[in-house]
Amino acid sequence: MNTFGIGDAAALLGVSADTVRRWVDSGRLDARRDENGRRVVDGAALAAFARSTAAGDARADSERLGWSSARNRFRGIVTDVRKDTVMAQVEIQAGPYRVVSLMSAEAADELGLRVGVLATAVVKSTNVMVERTEGAREHSLE
Repeated sequence: MNTFGIGDAAALLGVSADTVRRWVDSGRLDARRDENGRRVVDGAALAAFARSTAAGDARADSERLGWSSARNRFRGIVTDVRKDTVMAQVEIQAGPYRVVSLMSAEAADELGLRVGVLATAVVKSTNVMVERTEGAREHSLE
């Protein structure tokens, strides 16, 4: 079974380790102690928690912004805007993720995108590559 330490869980959820500890202490997120006495979160439980948290965020965004068929939303801060007369390249830092969008310069101007502005990258793609990341600890229940 895959388990994640508090720090790894925090990085995956895009929050601080203290936030994850508070969620565990309040019973919002299940954790147990490993053989070394450290708190760990089961991978399946972490995935379910992440999904339910994201669903709540998506619902709140949809209620605020209107409904959309796109389900991948990355809320963050604009860190760079490069424009010429026709196109703009906008970079958003969403937690640990850098999202780059190419759009018309007119659209970037209409949205008021500039460094320091809060923005949400909405991604709908027909081709998504997934890579397995090594590093998660595997434990047996035996």
